[in-house]
Amino acid sequence: MTAALRTHGIAKRFGALAALDGVDLQVAMGARHALIGPNGAGKSTLIEVLSGALAPSAGDVWLHGERITGLPQHARVRRGLTRTFQITQLFPRLTVVECLLLALLERDRAGWTAWRPLAQCSEQLAEAQALMKRLGLADDARRVVGELPYGRQRLVEIALGLAARPRVLLLDEPAAGIPSGESTDVLAVVASLPRDVTILFIEHDMDLVFRFAERVTVLVAGRILAEGPPAEIARDERVRAVYLGVEEGA
Repeated sequence: MTAALRTHGIAKRFGALAALDGVDLQVAMGARHALIGPNGAGKSTLIEVLSGALAPSAGDVWLHGERITGLPQHARVRRGLTRTFQITQLFPRLTVVECLLLALLERDRAGWTAWRPLAQCSEQLAEAQALMKRLGLADDARRVVGELPYGRQRLVEIALGLAARPRVLLLDEPAAGIPSGESTDVLAVVASLPRDVTILFIEHDMDLVFRFAERVTVLVAGRILAEGPPAEIARDERVRAVYLGVEEGA
């Protein structure tokens, strides 16, 4: 079966610094795939390359079998590849439903009519309501985004990503900055998304990774050190030595 997302030989250099060095990654369709590694491993750089925010110095990216290496970000979104950010990037003065409507109107190429009466946006409004219900945001529909707790803002950002009807969703530390109780709720929502959405996510909280990921890739110094099911990664002595804080042979 064709992978949902695949890279071959991805490298990214910033002058003499090799942030990525020959990364071959394959994410299966419908996967909940975690990308982990120590600080400076190149995880966020890889997400930037996958999303089109950064051009690779070498290598290629495929989305559902189509080579997308040279495509800009908006073209990748149109093909079904969307992302969230480590630090939320929202419209803090708009309500949740207004944010979602803007995203849905843009997706439907109707953004120029964004300020028409809501009665004329019935199709998009119904979809916004369905998204809010799916992510547990229905009670926040009329609340201003900037006034929401940070965990709720994370859910709004994920809802905006889903508004593009992605086939692949990239999440850069979706639980960052969220209290531990709320972070579990956020990842539970992510894990429960329909299987027609493939998810690749960066996360530092290993409890969350081992609870929600089905496959884990470990990146160290810009290279893939190990990849496999969570239980296998937890037992890998190389991973334990360089990332999980356990010395080899311990």
